[in-house]
Amino acid sequence: HCISSAASDVYKRQGLLGTDKDELIKTFLIATDNFIIKRPLFNTYSAIAGYPWFLDWMRDTLISFEGLFLVTKRFENAKKVLQHCIRDIKYGLIPNTYSEDDYRPLYNSVDASLLFFEQVKKYLEYTNDYQFVMQDIYPKMENIIENYAKGIDLDNNNIYMDTDGLIVSGTENTQNTWMDAKYAGIAVTPRNGKAVEVNAMWYNALKIMQELAISNNETDKSKKYEKMATKCKKSYQSKFYNKRRKCLYDVLGDGKIRPNQLFALSLTYPVLDATSEEARNMFETVTKKLLNNYGLKSLAKGEENYVEVYEGDGYRRDFSYHQGITWTWLLGPYYNALKRLAISSKTKKDKTKYEEQLNAFIENVTKTFSKEISERGCVGSIAEIYDSKRPYAPKGAFAQAWSVAEVFRIILGV
Repeated sequence: HCISSAASDVYKRQGLLGTDKDELIKTFLIATDNFIIKRPLFNTYSAIAGYPWFLDWMRDTLISFEGLFLVTKRFENAKKVLQHCIRDIKYGLIPNTYSEDDYRPLYNSVDASLLFFEQVKKYLEYTNDYQFVMQDIYPKMENIIENYAKGIDLDNNNIYMDTDGLIVSGTENTQNTWMDAKYAGIAVTPRNGKAVEVNAMWYNALKIMQELAISNNETDKSKKYEKMATKCKKSYQSKFYNKRRKCLYDVLGDGKIRPNQLFALSLTYPVLDATSEEARNMFETVTKKLLNNYGLKSLAKGEENYVEVYEGDGYRRDFSYHQGITWTWLLGPYYNALKRLAISSKTKKDKTKYEEQLNAFIENVTKTFSKEISERGCVGSIAEIYDSKRPYAPKGAFAQAWSVAEVFRIILGV
């Protein structure tokens, strides 16, 4: 599998090639291409979440969206992906995945619908295709907001907006965030209640809707979304910060240190003020407790039930999956948060500090995964997860879309 000279010329004209990273970029272009699939029956495109086990999952597709479809300038495919996401929307829920037996949509996700808003916004930044979005996508986005606000009980998702403007989701037996491991009916990390990344995404979605309503000359709607966003942000900032641990609660009432809090700084509209002490403390805690060369640990060492090696039978693997194992895709929100801190810094000292940290981070990711994609695990791709101690062995799916997509985006500096 290689890039033809004709394809290389296309990418060169598009500005992806022509630097000292050309060979590495070509390798990643091939890697991204291997995940993109067409659904001929529906005339849509999607992305395989990972090989050898997964089909297309909308959560994974949306997290991978910018790295697979936008930075690679596959804009027509990107358009089809957005159409695919809303094709089977039900009560405001985008399907998380489809049944392998009959392609029946499955709706066990609170975050897929909210991730959709960020990727629509990214699509607009890359294409400026407002006509398509406002005509085909915007009404579905309105539908999502309305249903999340009034409540959704489909497939026991138990999603609703509380009186404080924050979103509640899930039950003790329901796995509807990305930490979705379940064994013998037992939810390993249920995270039911007010989850930190879900409410960061909810605020971001409301602000994007406010922006789109303004562009569509819908003054009343824009004011409504602004009011909802303001209430959400006020509640978030007053309730989620854990002063004792200098980070954010993973779920209100749950003080375990996890990487999900990065979403408070990593989206287009951050729910935390990047110049605040709370934001800087949170980022430093995450950096110290969770970051390594291969990604971020799903739980900090020292927390109850922490596991750093992914091994054993199905029970042991599922009960360690999100309990300390390193996930590469989380480098993406970490990178976004670090960029936000660098851009938002008010003093020269802080700006220099975060810019130096950002440059070192990009250099380290490039160095680490240049070697990883060519020498370890599945040559030509990046694994789903890694052990959290030396030698940080690749585990799980040997080729994972969101790992490749987010690392590629960082290498390109996008």
